[in-house]
Amino acid sequence: MERRGTRIALGVWTALVVLFLWIPLALIVLYAFNKSNVQSWPIPAYTTHWFHAAWTSEVRTSLWLSVRVGLIATAIALVLGSAAAFGVARFRFFGREAVSFLLVLPIALPGIVTGIALSSAFIAGHINLSMWTIVVGHATFCVVIVYNNVLARLRRSSPSLIEASQDLGADGWQTFRFVVWPVLSSALVAGGLLAFALSFDEVIVTTFTAGAQNTIPLLILGYIRLGQQLPVVNVIAFAMIVVTALPVLLAQRLMRDTGVLRRGATAAVVPAE
Repeated sequence: MERRGTRIALGVWTALVVLFLWIPLALIVLYAFNKSNVQSWPIPAYTTHWFHAAWTSEVRTSLWLSVRVGLIATAIALVLGSAAAFGVARFRFFGREAVSFLLVLPIALPGIVTGIALSSAFIAGHINLSMWTIVVGHATFCVVIVYNNVLARLRRSSPSLIEASQDLGADGWQTFRFVVWPVLSSALVAGGLLAFALSFDEVIVTTFTAGAQNTIPLLILGYIRLGQQLPVVNVIAFAMIVVTALPVLLAQRLMRDTGVLRRGATAAVVPAE
């Protein structure tokens, strides 16, 4: 009886937490179809007019900039994050834990601290703010996402797999293709998807590193300040929820993988004679 009561209590608590997180997002989705430009409840009538009104050249330009920044920052994060994870997981050296702490720290710092620090560094280095400074800013926390995913997968896989591959005569490329990649592929893809989702909706770091560049979050911030574009803001926010939720959903499904080698992969590491 106690176990049943505990399960019910945990289920109710979980439902309350989910509702607390998703009711505001659901309201934004509903307001995106609100015919009135005044946000009131209940909604008097529904329309898709604001979707057409939101698709302006300014929005398209900002959207394309956000996508480019997200893709480039994710690519940088995949290279640097996976390399750092390999170094920390596979080698023992003095200060390894300190290096791991420094790699993870940017994701724990408030975005405004990271943004101010990067802005000061760019000013001191006489670097003009542009798309590339936004990429650098986003890459600082995207690297952490990839690093954590790859490091967790490496710690769950045995180094003896690589040693066995080399003992069987496989070269470096064959070992990577048939042993390392099957183990890490889902972790890399999941880390990349999460990094892109995080980059796409980042606003605080972008504020300090964008200059005259307008990404989607900055465009929304500008519209809110005007106070006369709330229906358009709701539509853009709805689109951002969809664009951000899809990579997170895919990453969640991929992270269910245990990282075990695909059947027959180990047999392929022996080079053909």
